[in-house]
Amino acid sequence: MPEIKANLTLDCKGLACPMPIVKTKKAIDQLESGQVIEVQATDKGSLADIQGWAKNTGHHYLGTVEDGEVLRHYIRKSRPDEMKEEKKHPDIVSNEELQKKLAVGDKVTVIDVREPAEYAFHRIAGAVSIPLGELEHRVSELKPEEEIYVVCRTGSRSDLACQLLTEKGFKQVRNVEPGMSGWTGPTETNESHEQN
Repeated sequence: MPEIKANLTLDCKGLACPMPIVKTKKAIDQLESGQVIEVQATDKGSLADIQGWAKNTGHHYLGTVEDGEVLRHYIRKSRPDEMKEEKKHPDIVSNEELQKKLAVGDKVTVIDVREPAEYAFHRIAGAVSIPLGELEHRVSELKPEEEIYVVCRTGSRSDLACQLLTEKGFKQVRNVEPGMSGWTGPTETNESHEQN
């Protein structure tokens, strides 16, 4: 593979979502249109985050190279006329609102878009694991008429997931904030079920 030249290299190794994206947003502002940033990350979820963010803002996601544990993401800064206003999914609910719905037994679907390892160790009881990077290919597993609550660690991956589902015709999609980083309701893990 030819050597990939980047105008700026950003070290996000060891940082978890949403920090690689937060740092990338700041760093890309320093570049001229057409220049390339290399974002080095160890968080496996950063691949779907970077791809979703680039699609959402109009920047050009070029690709990712795996270098051992490090993912090297390459993004080309778009011209001002190619950029999009960064959107946020408008329908947001708090952790507490979702907890109440689950406690009274309301029929809702909870989708966890974190990476499989995050899901395995700590998840909302009954949540379905569909990592953000797989969501587009697994949309057929979901019913457009269902009330869907999307959760991640902080609310940023779930925001991108909600936008994707809305584009695909889903009407009742809600982003749960702040997500698992602040979840106090019942959870389960792969080792044991139901712990409070």
